[in-house]
Amino acid sequence: MDIPFWVWLVTIGVTIAFFVFEFVAHVRTPHEPTMRESALWSAFYIGLAVVFGVGIGLVSGWNFGGEYFAGYLTEKALSVDNLFVFLLVMSGFAVPKAYQQKVLLIGIVIALVMRGGFIAVGAALIENFSWIFYLFGALLLVLAWRQLQHDDGADPGDNAITRWSRRVFNVTDDFRGDRLTVKEGGKRWVTPLFITVVAIGFVDLIFAVDSIPAIYGLTEEAYIVFTANAFALMGLRQLYFLLGGVLERLVYLAQGLAFILAFIGVKLIFHALHVNELPFINGGEPVLWVPEIPTWLSLVVIAAAIAVATVASLAKTGGKLTSEK
Repeated sequence: MDIPFWVWLVTIGVTIAFFVFEFVAHVRTPHEPTMRESALWSAFYIGLAVVFGVGIGLVSGWNFGGEYFAGYLTEKALSVDNLFVFLLVMSGFAVPKAYQQKVLLIGIVIALVMRGGFIAVGAALIENFSWIFYLFGALLLVLAWRQLQHDDGADPGDNAITRWSRRVFNVTDDFRGDRLTVKEGGKRWVTPLFITVVAIGFVDLIFAVDSIPAIYGLTEEAYIVFTANAFALMGLRQLYFLLGGVLERLVYLAQGLAFILAFIGVKLIFHALHVNELPFINGGEPVLWVPEIPTWLSLVVIAAAIAVATVASLAKTGGKLTSEK
């Protein structure tokens, strides 16, 4: 897949423009989005992602189109897990509903920037070191196990970075509207909203470690990796308010994501064996008897895992896929 430099520039420019639009149109004036607003914009961004994927399939071939959709579904599922942790952080810092949009938008931008860096590093490693597939595969298997062992009682807002921030900065006792910093008594203070953003940034870093190896297990095309991540993050703010209480009903989400991460980890290790150059494995020769998992099968397995986790969760909790708000 040969992507001209100007296409990269246009793609990044349009992505930035969307987030600027999000700020100007929705976030600049603090308010809690209505269900109708959240639903319409969520549908718009999901529809945009689908149209883009169809475009990739028509222009570059459906193998790449399939890789994009598999990557998009995986990143969207991981993003929903992000939302659950964001909800815990917001609750832990008692952020008023009207100010949560700003924190979410800043957090999403931080996530995209971090993932952009990880994507660039991952692309360079894959280009030069085929053994990195072994490392990525093993990492995903470890992350899958950690996902199963996830402690829902842990406070994601209580970490070394936020504690350091409180020691380094003067922090106000309460919120000052939706401002991150204020100047009072001749000194610059940061607000609890700023500390919340720091906590969200830390969470984004952790999730970037999950998401980038996962999508590189589905495609080696950096452009697909970036666009799948960008579209998965677009509309995430609206999805947060749309799902509301439903997030707490997805009790089997962790198990579903663990299965997806483990599946992609196995797929990566199989691929690593197919392109093997390590001298202590099969004498440095490719292990061709191990099957390569095709893109269409990856797409089916990922979609099925998300569907089963969602249906099983709602069946157990007796919930419906609507918010209680």
